[in-house]
Amino acid sequence: MTSKNIEIKKPEGKLGILIPGLGAVSTTFIAGVLLIRKGLNQPIGSLTQLGKIMIGKGDNAKHVPIKEFVPLASLNDLEFGGWDIFEDSAYESAVNAGVLQKEHLEPIKNELSAIKPWKAVFDRNYVKKLDGTWVKKAPSYWDLAQMVKEDILKFKEEKKLSRMVMIWCGSTEIYQESVPGVHDTLANFEKALKESNKKIAPSMIYAYAALDLGIPFANGAPNLCLDAPALRELAEKNKVPICGKDFKTGQTLMKTILAPGFKARMIGLDGWYSTNILGNRDGEVLDDPESFKTKEVSKLSVLDQIFQPDEYPALYKDYTHVVRINYYPPRGDNKEGWDNIDIFGWLGYPMQIKVNFLCRDSILAAPIVLDLVIFLDLAQRANMYGLQEWLSFYWKSPIHDYDKEPVHDLFVQLMKLKNTLRWLMDVPLVTYIGTESYD
Repeated sequence: MTSKNIEIKKPEGKLGILIPGLGAVSTTFIAGVLLIRKGLNQPIGSLTQLGKIMIGKGDNAKHVPIKEFVPLASLNDLEFGGWDIFEDSAYESAVNAGVLQKEHLEPIKNELSAIKPWKAVFDRNYVKKLDGTWVKKAPSYWDLAQMVKEDILKFKEEKKLSRMVMIWCGSTEIYQESVPGVHDTLANFEKALKESNKKIAPSMIYAYAALDLGIPFANGAPNLCLDAPALRELAEKNKVPICGKDFKTGQTLMKTILAPGFKARMIGLDGWYSTNILGNRDGEVLDDPESFKTKEVSKLSVLDQIFQPDEYPALYKDYTHVVRINYYPPRGDNKEGWDNIDIFGWLGYPMQIKVNFLCRDSILAAPIVLDLVIFLDLAQRANMYGLQEWLSFYWKSPIHDYDKEPVHDLFVQLMKLKNTLRWLMDVPLVTYIGTESYD
């Protein structure tokens, strides 16, 4: 559910960014913001910072920077804090991640070194390839949630923050589904927290702590988390915006660009084989079959929604879709995605497309993190709460109402995002129906 006040609160004061997981993605995001603030680089990939939006029609149409069209928080007002299972500062973690070169880290070494992680909530049963040494201990999961809230409130006081947003940048947890009696209602969930029920994952404890304090939460991994009805109930109760899941970065980004093009031209598909080699901490975690299952479900969900095989059986019925991820340490954060796409055209004649995407996972994810925290803060100030489906543009597997299907077409997602911004600012929507763009 969303509701909108006539007036959006101004982004006054500092905005705290709370990050479970100070690894490659989050340190690349933080370092980038610090460099951009110093005028040493540009926010490439960020819609909030570089994107424009068309306002008006015909001769009166103009393209306005999004950050001038809607009242967004300034990069100068962001403060960073987070948790990690290792004690390394943000600078040490960034060096270990190996994403950014030393000449980019040195000008901001002092600021990054000052960001030291709080002890994390961690359960090795959920991430079997890692063994944390900087971990909270408490009598129950309920107590762990209270400890996370204490970290948040202390951070708010120390940095004199007016608002906060939490975004999960931690590892992919093992696959699980909602369990009745644990995840179904807020009352059951809180009871399960006090009983330290093993069906409650660390990401859920962070989400609970944030939502209980009225802080927007985004889930950057394919973990169950916000799919749990209990946490959505808490978001509705406290009127907090939520969104997720799984940042749409490399291979899935390409699928949501290419697949709508095939569909638009009524080009058929026999099969889509995808494999990845990745050597960072994420790759190590996904080397565990149970964690990979969580990621696989997220990555496989994209094509069916775009192609609608039930509606177009002659083109898309029974196509084969395979996804593989292989841990290959020498590659580090520089993931390589290979796609073999078997398509067919006029009279059924076969064709092939090969895609070799030598991408950088954290470089693609960092501007997503920036946009999400900026837009979630906007949603909170506009009194929009519950699921923020207009932010599906950023997710591999957007969370959605239980009785609906998510939209995966990147271009439809972008139109929905921009039309939501127009709606917020009370200007006419752009639908490209008829001659509205010209009259």
